[in-house]
Amino acid sequence: MINSLTLFVTYIKNFKVLNQVRCASQVLPQFSSEKYKVKRKPFGTIEASDVDYFKTVLSEDRVLTDDNDVLPFNIDWIKNCRGQSKLVLKPKTTQEVSTILKYCNQKRLAVCPQGGNTGLVGGSVPVFDEIVLSFMLMNKIISFDEISGALICEAGCILENLDNYVRERNLIMPLDLGAKGSCHIGGNISTNAGGLRLLRYGNLHGSVLGVEAVKADGTVIDCLKSLKKDNTGYHLKHLFIGSEGTLGLVTKVAIHCPALPKAVSVGFFGVEKFEDILRLYANAKSSLGEILSAFEMADNDSISSTAKNLKLPNPISDYPFYVLLETHGSDEAHDSEKLTRFLEKEMESGLILDGTVTSDPAKMQTIWNLRENIAAAGLVEGYMFKYDVSLPLRNYYSLVPLLRQRLGAKASRVYGYGHVGDGNIHINVIVPKYSPEASSMLEPYIFEEVAKLKGSISAEHGVGFRKPQFIHYSKDANALQLMQQLKQLMDPNGILNPYKVLPEI
Repeated sequence: MINSLTLFVTYIKNFKVLNQVRCASQVLPQFSSEKYKVKRKPFGTIEASDVDYFKTVLSEDRVLTDDNDVLPFNIDWIKNCRGQSKLVLKPKTTQEVSTILKYCNQKRLAVCPQGGNTGLVGGSVPVFDEIVLSFMLMNKIISFDEISGALICEAGCILENLDNYVRERNLIMPLDLGAKGSCHIGGNISTNAGGLRLLRYGNLHGSVLGVEAVKADGTVIDCLKSLKKDNTGYHLKHLFIGSEGTLGLVTKVAIHCPALPKAVSVGFFGVEKFEDILRLYANAKSSLGEILSAFEMADNDSISSTAKNLKLPNPISDYPFYVLLETHGSDEAHDSEKLTRFLEKEMESGLILDGTVTSDPAKMQTIWNLRENIAAAGLVEGYMFKYDVSLPLRNYYSLVPLLRQRLGAKASRVYGYGHVGDGNIHINVIVPKYSPEASSMLEPYIFEEVAKLKGSISAEHGVGFRKPQFIHYSKDANALQLMQQLKQLMDPNGILNPYKVLPEI
């Protein structure tokens, strides 16, 4: 994307400050262990001698023990989960990560790796008193090959900073997220983040050329090749992509960066019904072909509540559904002509009720702000249950009316939006405040419905802390058994990000 989403990024960057304010006012989320009735595993307990040891490995200012300093690392962005960690460690090198993990493994001290803490399923915050291992100081770019587009960097690099760096060299990062101003590339890799342009640039399993990761016992696994082709044995890098820090901690990344598009255009359309969105998508693939980079949808509640809560302008009138379409190409006049022709044709057909097409950066920013700030806007109205699922396109929107009917007046809003191009819909359920009753009406019901439709309960946000008990709706018993065996092999003491991803045996 060509622009920076100032409001959303500022919101994220101020998150830690906001949490300290909440601490002072005692307005804090409930402890995850109490809210979700989780029992602590038999890990070791941090002693003063452990803290003293870590101060010999790291400088004292990189060992945080003060409650106010530690608090922001204990609370996730949507205020759903809250841990009880008393210790945050901030390494600067892979060797420091290795030394820390080796010590923790010997002492059976649980560890919670954390990047930008922008996750939405509780995977990046502790549940009990796990040591938080923050990668924020591992933020160096190691090398960049302008010919091949291979970038090698440390895991704590902020995605937007990397994108700015490669844009200056006429390339872009293959991943673009609403939280790019705060999220870390290591966290993106560890959760296999999807983002807005997977339709054009594919997922991270294809873009990541190599990784360096540290196992629970401190062993460094160096798979940091920057080659597009390397068929020597098992593709070990794929074990760490999407494993959410449960098999090893990603410390360095090699990623392929595609060419910076010379022309970017955005279309924003009003649509009558969801079936028309599917027809538009099919027509867009046919008419726009190779320049189509994103095809997003949002229902009326998604856009109207975002515009109202965050005072963002909507460039077109009020409609039941909206489509945001983006193109990346090499000829602005050619691409703009194709997109305008598409708009005119589909308005004549009746699929598009109203719309606008622009290549102006400020106008594109206005449109993208509406789409990318939907999650932030939902937090203004109350407690948000947030679901991230993928479904066959014919069933893409079917869960939203089902949930509206099921919850009735108990929900302030139920709305859906997401990436039509890859079948990933985000469903937000807003209630005045959290209640076990509302939770029980949603879970496992929504995952049962996803399973009936042969979808996935987690499309791009990961499983984290919130969904291990539901993973069987997407993976069969044999697949789960193999995952458990891999976990036992690579982390026999279970110290890496416990209570996450895999269900209890």
